Formats: sequence, structure tokens, C-alpha cells
Amino acid sequence: MGLEDLPHNFLTGQLEDLVKWARKSSMWPATFGLACCAIEMMSSGAADFDLARFGMEVFRNSPRQADLMIVAGRVSQKMAPVLRQVYDQMMEPKWVIAMGVCASTGGMFNNYAVVQGVDQIVPVDVYAPGCPPTPETLMHAILTLHEKVRTGEITRRRGVEPAVVFDAAPWVPEVPSAVRVSRPS
Repeated sequence: MGLEDLPHNFLTGQLEDLVKWARKSSMWPATFGLACCAIEMMSSGAADFDLARFGMEVFRNSPRQADLMIVAGRVSQKMAPVLRQVYDQMMEPKWVIAMGVCASTGGMFNNYAVVQGVDQIVPVDVYAPGCPPTPETLMHAILTLHEKVRTGEITRRRGVEPAVVFDAAPWVPEVPSAVRVSRPS
């Protein structure tokens, strides 16, 4: 008899709430600062804004120790496979915040070198708008993510997505048709 076979009662309901609270209160972010938004992300961890009150005082350098990725800035086509690799190495459950208009939509860089939205590479849970967004905006995005985790909205959505296949070929960006790929003759 597995846990899914148990009827939803007082004990399993309270345990589920406890797990959601623990996940929300102990998110460890993996920083992926790529442009000017990274400065604002760093300042949100400083004394003036203090992310430690949300249980996020340590920005992890290893993706295997992180469960929240904050993508701050524009993502180039060359950086996209690295971003996906870091995302795949993070532990489950994992969440992503796209910080800034460049990470969300490509921003003012509407060309072949910049990915037009990080959601083409990894699933994004919360978008933090702005150019660059202020530390308050990032903190609002983090609180929005906390609320989604607390209500269980994210776990329901993640359950319908297919499992990640580790034997799949690495992600390769599409080459636009306007770019000449071969050497000149």
C-alpha cells in the first residue's frame, strides 16, 4: 500500500502542508547572473534588503545544492545549453525566476544572438519585470513563488509535465535562416 493509496485525511493533509512550508522556507538559489540584472540580484542579498529572512541567505555555487534558479539578464545562444545543463543538474523540486525583461522576452536585443525568452530553454515559474528590476521586484517575485509553493499550484502543474530524460541529446539552438553557417566559397 503506497502513500497514494491512502485516503486524504487529517494526518496526510497536515504532513503535506508541513512539506510545502519546508520547501517554501528553505529555497536555496543558484545564481545565473548574466548582465546588469545580476547587480540588482546581488544587492537583494545585501544588508539593505536581506534575503536571509526568507531562508535564502546562501546563494549556492553548485547546482546540485540549489532548488531555485534566478536567471538575471540576457541569455545568448551560446549560453543557452549551459543554462539547460545547470537546470538539469538541480535537485527536484526546482523552480525558476526570470529576472528582467531580457531574460523574460529578450528585451531590446531582438537579434539572432540572444534567446528571446528563457522559457524556451527552461520552464519559468515567475517573471520579475523591469530593466533592470529593483531588488524589491525580485523580492516580490520570490514571495509570489513562495505563495505558489504554499498553495500547491506548482506541484500540480509539474505533475503533468513529462519526466526529464537524461539520455536525450543536448539542447542545440536553432540557427536562423538569415545567418550564413558555412564558410564563404
